[in-house]
Amino acid sequence: MVRTKVHFWRDFIKLYSNPISDWIHLWPSNPPSYREKMRKYVKQVHILHKQLMEMVLESMGINPSDLQEEIEEGSQVLAVNCYPACPEPELALGMPPHSDYGSLTILLQSCQGLQLKDHNENWIPVPVVEGGLVVQLGDQMEVLSNGRYKSVIHRATVNAEKERFSLASLHSFALDRNVRPAPELVDKEHPYSYKGFSFSDFLDFISSNDIVKGRFIDTLKRKPSKKMQVHASEDMHMHSVHAYAQRRMMNAT
Repeated sequence: MVRTKVHFWRDFIKLYSNPISDWIHLWPSNPPSYREKMRKYVKQVHILHKQLMEMVLESMGINPSDLQEEIEEGSQVLAVNCYPACPEPELALGMPPHSDYGSLTILLQSCQGLQLKDHNENWIPVPVVEGGLVVQLGDQMEVLSNGRYKSVIHRATVNAEKERFSLASLHSFALDRNVRPAPELVDKEHPYSYKGFSFSDFLDFISSNDIVKGRFIDTLKRKPSKKMQVHASEDMHMHSVHAYAQRRMMNAT
């Protein structure tokens, strides 16, 4: 008998913050050193997140101080995932393909299992570097950048030999913030490509949709106006004419 249904194979807990130290008494108490080690890890990752956000925003031409309040008041969610060894890994996934809602995700993984989808629709395994962290952009950054940066579509695979652990620290702007393309990145050549959205919009989407079948960010994308489509068509036509003229000139010589 051939089985084609894919099952999801993982155990996980999510630890919420704001600040995360307020929740430490709810974390597992065994092993005894767990709470203190995780408290230190989460604190340092939060500092790293702010440093990374400054670099990403500056790379977009946005002054980080303009969003300092949203970053400072943003949320942090720590997802602790365990992917047990799976007897039939070809029939299971640890986590289905998706992109994260927030701004940045900082991931620590014990062994290989994370895969990213490239622009050719291929799944690329992310190698494990001892002591290294993986940083992924989320939907908020794609919208804020007006599409110049893309949120990362990723999934988690499983294997038959050993279990895999991952610590995913998911960061987002303040939950009451309406995220929209930054004005600095919008002009005649780059009109608004996304609708603004809030955390409540995201909750409404996941409560009424199968997130395996569709991404939230796809519901935010604006369709190009007819004027833009005409310009694009004209540009493609001129490019084709130019290429044809070049071929004629080469053949003539």
